[in-house]
Order: sequence, then structure tokens, then C-alpha cells
Amino acid sequence: MNIIEAIILGLLQGLSEFIPISSTAHLTIAGQLFGLINSEHPEHWTAFLAVVQLGTLAAVLFYFSKEIRTIPIDFIKENLSKNRVNFKSQSHNSKMGWYIILGSLPIATIGLALKDMIEGSITKEMSVIAISLIVLAIILFIAEKTAKFKKGIENVTWVDALIIGFAQCLALIPGSSRSGTTITAGLFSGLKRETAARFSFLLSIPAIFGSGLLEFYQSLKYITTDDLIALTIAIIVSAISGYFSIAFLLKFLKTKSTLIFVIYRIILGTIILIFLT
Repeated sequence: MNIIEAIILGLLQGLSEFIPISSTAHLTIAGQLFGLINSEHPEHWTAFLAVVQLGTLAAVLFYFSKEIRTIPIDFIKENLSKNRVNFKSQSHNSKMGWYIILGSLPIATIGLALKDMIEGSITKEMSVIAISLIVLAIILFIAEKTAKFKKGIENVTWVDALIIGFAQCLALIPGSSRSGTTITAGLFSGLKRETAARFSFLLSIPAIFGSGLLEFYQSLKYITTDDLIALTIAIIVSAISGYFSIAFLLKFLKTKSTLIFVIYRIILGTIILIFLT
């Protein structure tokens, strides 16, 4: 991987991680075109995808820095101190800590259980990516048409967190999109579009952090010095572009629907089926 390829992949990761169009799909398409995916060692590409997400993790942490500071503090104060507070009486931040933990359990358990399959060649198949893009686009469209858009972030419940957490597991299927599956589940749960996106981004933090560090550690054995330089550049670029991607989507969803992303996913999936499979 050269520097130009690293910059392009970093941009694709940052711009498509939070918008519901699937970063995995865009990076895998680029990886195929650049000849970076080794069919004999597909786990190397999976490791790259997971590690470059650390850049978008940095974007989330920076953008939601206030929540990142206050949620853990209030959670510890109200649950682990001597003056423990009953759950019903806890603050919004403390409850949000519980919801993020609860919503992260499905991806932690299912992700580890399916780790070998995720790293295998089937998750790099363009037909799988194309079908996922189209099917999840249809489901997102249904969510848009049936959603009530009533709940703000203060109205999220443990049931919502669990539903969205299980939906996040669908992101293990390439082309589905982590933000796409979780935002869709949020809409089905009655959340406002911006609320669904905001909770989706907060919920992504443990998953991206865990998978990124694990894959980085396991990939050290076959990452060369040149690879490390390119990977670092991709991470930095993804962090910068990811920050602007978050800001754009939250502002966009305040007044507009996700229909544009539904159309884009269907068009991209169709193009892949026709030309790349």
C-alpha cells in the first residue's frame, strides 16, 4: 500500500463510517481495485479494516468529548460509589452508560463467536456486499416510512439499547453498515433521526475500540514498517474526515430523511452486481 492509496482509503473510511452507506463496502471495492486484498490471506484485509477504524474512533471521541467525560463520571458516581443511586432515579448520563454497556454485549459475544468467519474470504465477496447494500437499503426505507420519530436522546430506554445493540451485529455482514443497521433499528424503535444517529455513534465506541485494538495486536506479525507508515496515514485521514462526517450527518438528519442514502445504496449495490461480480 502506497501513500496515495492510504490517503484514499482513509478518506473513504472517515466519510462512509458514520453515513449509512457502509465503509466496508467502499474500502473493499477500493481494495479490490488497488489489488490490496490477498485471497490467500483475507484476514490481513480484515485486520486493516478494523485498525483503520481507530481513526474514526478518534473522531467520535473528539466530537462527543463532553459526553465521553460526563457519562463515565456520572455512571461511576451513581453506581460504584458509597452513595449508589437507584436506577430509576439515576441521571441521564448514568443511564446512558448502562445503555451503552447493554447495547455492546451482543456485538462483543457474537463478534468473537464469528471471528473466523468474519476474517474469511466470504466476507470479501462483492456479491455479498452488493446484496447487503440493497437489502439493508430496503429495510431502512421501510423504517423511514413506519417510524414515529418521537423519542429524543433523553427518552432512550434499555429496550431500545438492546434492540439497537443486536442490530449492530448485522454490521458484521459486509455492506450492511454499522451506522446503517443501528440507525435503522433506532427508527423502528421510535427515535428521531438525529437521536438514532447520535446513539449509534456513542454505541460504536466500545465495538470499534475493542475490535481495532485486538486486530492491531494480532496483525503486528505481518505488518512491515512501510505498512505501518501507510496505516498511520490512513488512520489520521480517517479521523479528520470522520469528524466532519459526523457533523454533517447530525445536522443533515435534523431536517432531512435518509432517503438519499437508500437510493445511493441501491444504485451502488446494483453497479457492483453488474460490473464487479
